[in-house]
Amino acid sequence: MVPWRATADGEVTDAVVRWYERFARGKPGVVVVEATGIRDIASGPLLRIGHDKYIDGLARIVDAVRRASGGQTKLYIQLIDFLSMRRRPEKDKFFGRFLTITDAHKKAAGHTDEDIVREVLCTFDDEKLEAILTPREFETYQRGYRDRVTDTHLPHIDELPEILPGLFADAAMRAKKAGFDGIELHYAHAYTMASFLSKLNTRTDGYGGRRRDRVRLPLEVYQAVRASVGDGYVLGCRMLSDECIEGGSGLDDASYFAVQFAKAGMDFLSFSRGGKFEDAAIPAKGQAVYPYTGRSGYECMPHFISDEQGPFGRNIEPTAQIRAHLRNEGYATPVVVAGGIHGFEQAENLLQDGKADIIGVARQTLADPDWFLKVKTGQGASVRTCKYTNYCEGLDQKHKIVTCQLWDRENMSDENIMKTPDGKRRMTAPLWTQ
Repeated sequence: MVPWRATADGEVTDAVVRWYERFARGKPGVVVVEATGIRDIASGPLLRIGHDKYIDGLARIVDAVRRASGGQTKLYIQLIDFLSMRRRPEKDKFFGRFLTITDAHKKAAGHTDEDIVREVLCTFDDEKLEAILTPREFETYQRGYRDRVTDTHLPHIDELPEILPGLFADAAMRAKKAGFDGIELHYAHAYTMASFLSKLNTRTDGYGGRRRDRVRLPLEVYQAVRASVGDGYVLGCRMLSDECIEGGSGLDDASYFAVQFAKAGMDFLSFSRGGKFEDAAIPAKGQAVYPYTGRSGYECMPHFISDEQGPFGRNIEPTAQIRAHLRNEGYATPVVVAGGIHGFEQAENLLQDGKADIIGVARQTLADPDWFLKVKTGQGASVRTCKYTNYCEGLDQKHKIVTCQLWDRENMSDENIMKTPDGKRRMTAPLWTQ
């Protein structure tokens, strides 16, 4: 979970350390540190690991988790790469500065002078603009510009297969030096590696099109990271059971990729679903498109306002089918299931029924970081249960410090707690005393 507690340059802060320390007090089996960028691409207060200067700060998280859990909790870090994107521009800025004027634009505006063409286009309504602009231009106008892995006419996109394995490998070695027990490669949702796996990846350089070509770079990244950290170090990935978008990869693709990753030697496969840019809601002007607002976003982070299937465990059956396929192919790679899992009975039944080997729980753990310990000690009745209102996700969407509405206003008179800059919310859940 990305909590928006790092510095603008991706450095670890006291707030980041306390965040992970608080989760570790509940003594879960593993804590996976938030998606941490392997390159210095501007991304707000998100953790980074693209330089040796980040090692000492990340080591502080490791030390805090060790102490708080009494050494019982393992600590992995999720490594991510993402491409550049920009906020949705104001209409006059888009047509006045960003749009490259073509003959088609001149014809539609009835002028050849570029300045006049820009002025005329700016007077058209969206329905007319959609007919004039190319699909990519119209999307940039409505949602803001973003790079795609298929933009191979851009040198920095064309060279991704050459540079990413080394960048991931270097980041992984830094994670190992910082003391992490393992690494989760981020191959999911709206980001670079998932985009290479996507059926929408039509690159023609051997890294797109057919499944075996789409999985080529993710495998090369894995191999480079494995060579960097060694065979005895835990290394797996987060991937999608289904992109949940029109024309995107589905369950058959995920099953194929899972076998390729298992064959390559990954130590675990963790499954999410959806969370893509392609069907995200149109953002307000001046805001960035958010990949958890469309149908695929709902599939990733379902909430209590739901369809007939309901919000709980929407990813269970797809993950179970992929696990069964792996077993049929002869691979015993541990499978992690995540998505709307909120209680002990549900989680235990998944394990007993052979639908997963490990349970990934995010929002319920945010609601009550001690729920593992409470259940283990027979005090499950005192668990603070997530209501799945996605209050936390709403804060993330606005790039605000993420808290839980079930605890962020408790004991606010206590001078010893860390509060958000406005002083209205607490930064971590209240402590639980047995």
